[in-house]
Amino acid sequence: MDELLILAADDLMAERGAWLASLGGERRLSGNTLEAYERDTRQFLRFLTTHVGGPATIKDVSALRPADLRAFLAFRRKQGAGARSLGRHLAGLRSFLRHLERKGLVNAAGAGAIRSPKQPKSLPKPLSGNQALTVVSQEAQMNGEPWIAARDAAVLTLLYGCGLRISEALDLTPSAFAGNPTSLRITGKGAKTRLVPLLPVVGEAVATYVKLCPYHLEAGEPLFRGARGGKLQPAIIQREMQRLRSALGLPDSATPHALRHSFATHLLGSGGDLRTIQELLGHASLSTTQVYTGVDAARLLDVYERAHPRA
Repeated sequence: MDELLILAADDLMAERGAWLASLGGERRLSGNTLEAYERDTRQFLRFLTTHVGGPATIKDVSALRPADLRAFLAFRRKQGAGARSLGRHLAGLRSFLRHLERKGLVNAAGAGAIRSPKQPKSLPKPLSGNQALTVVSQEAQMNGEPWIAARDAAVLTLLYGCGLRISEALDLTPSAFAGNPTSLRITGKGAKTRLVPLLPVVGEAVATYVKLCPYHLEAGEPLFRGARGGKLQPAIIQREMQRLRSALGLPDSATPHALRHSFATHLLGSGGDLRTIQELLGHASLSTTQVYTGVDAARLLDVYERAHPRA
């Protein structure tokens, strides 16, 4: 942030701060999205400073043409940014420019004239059923401390058994499991809530962890704790999953989030309908969920090619 104070004038920095605050407050964007937009606009202001030869001002932003924005995207592409990152850059800049336009400070039409980079069509990479079941088992966990092994198994079981994002699982509190519930109320992206069924095996994994955990777990405090008692961080689970990949010979695509992909893909392959899976995952749009039909179709084609005598 100190570098930004040099790169941009006070008026532009103040508006940028107000825009970011509105994204977190009014629109309730996730912390990860806010962090990405903060970083993207920081990179843009650094580029703009070089582009105009001095600290960027609102006047400089107002004078931007589509060619200037394309130059920024080309600059980021040379630095190694992919199509997804470039698309997010453009989305963030459009949002910032619309914020300035609402205040009568700039005209944001130029940003709307630029097409977003074409996104590569990539399918989620789920684990097989056997792989997923092995990964979430307590016996497979790599930590020698029993309560930590039980904790890791419980978190991974929530990702696969309930289709949670890792942040959603780590935000759970003991009160969510009070009274042996049959479902969990999950707060996801955009502060939207949804109900997901709580399978007995998931509840048992959490109960085993709670029984072994050496820390007192208050009802409204984080359920999952780190080794020193603080809230468990996603990086810890990601690192443990990396160790599991190595030990079990799994591909690099076997991440904690791949368990959520596996949840959706296995449900679809067993006859689940897209609308229900959309609700369980907390997707705002059905089109986001439809990507799993491609995964299932690819799996069926692979089975056909390996098994059919005329394939």
